[in-house]
Amino acid sequence: MINFSKFHGFGNDYVVIEASQLANVSDVGEFTKSFCNRHTGVGSDGIAILEKIDDPAADFSCRIINPDGSEAGFSGNGTRCAVAYAYFKGLWSEPNLRLKMRTGIKNYRLVSSEGAGHYLFDAEIGKPKLASEEIPFASEDRLHSVIDQPVALANHSLQVSCVNVGNPVACVFVQNFDFDWRSIGRELETHSAFPDRANIVFVKVVDRENIELRIWERGAGETAASGTCSSGAAVLTAFRGESGRRVNVHSEGGTTVVTWRDDDEMMILGRADFIFSGTF
Repeated sequence: MINFSKFHGFGNDYVVIEASQLANVSDVGEFTKSFCNRHTGVGSDGIAILEKIDDPAADFSCRIINPDGSEAGFSGNGTRCAVAYAYFKGLWSEPNLRLKMRTGIKNYRLVSSEGAGHYLFDAEIGKPKLASEEIPFASEDRLHSVIDQPVALANHSLQVSCVNVGNPVACVFVQNFDFDWRSIGRELETHSAFPDRANIVFVKVVDRENIELRIWERGAGETAASGTCSSGAAVLTAFRGESGRRVNVHSEGGTTVVTWRDDDEMMILGRADFIFSGTF
């Protein structure tokens, strides 16, 4: 029997499980495939595995497992759900929490708590990486930045701009969403241009303070929101000169505020809300 709690960040839902609950699970990836199935399991966009650690640099560790069983380097909404769990369960009460991920230490500040289970966090999530080998993006020559690079698909070609924000993010800048972006996202996710696959984001620039997204997430498919994709899209929009360094990122699940500070650190202001707890 495994105890869990389910949270969501703007409709991007994650189940949080303490690491001790999975001590007898031999294959976490296979377990996650079954658990995240929305027809035969609990259903979610991934699992966040949380553990209190004895580390001077961090308070907790967190692993994010995608519905296909792969492990993500980072998830903006998934980690925010994990941090919310720590407060919700009384595992942590300080105003700041440091979370250790595969891609480094992330810092979370509790901005407000609107009753039990409803939280707003401001998070420092690291510095973006733009060079082709850091994303990674397959190119004949090393690129200092991957901006408007052509990628050939089965029936046509398009241009992508890419960044690594803990996970690889490839953005396609569009005028509207009146096309089959899901099929394109599915094809691009596993394209040979992305050796580690990529999160595919379709970005519509509304004005210099607002952008709108449609998201095809690596290992999860279509999602209503994504902190990783929101931060990647915001950084690339600013890098291309189409916005300032603070952007309201609108997705189908809600609005995330992303700030790319002058010291290169990325900040995400976003919610995490409790849904329910259970036993699997």
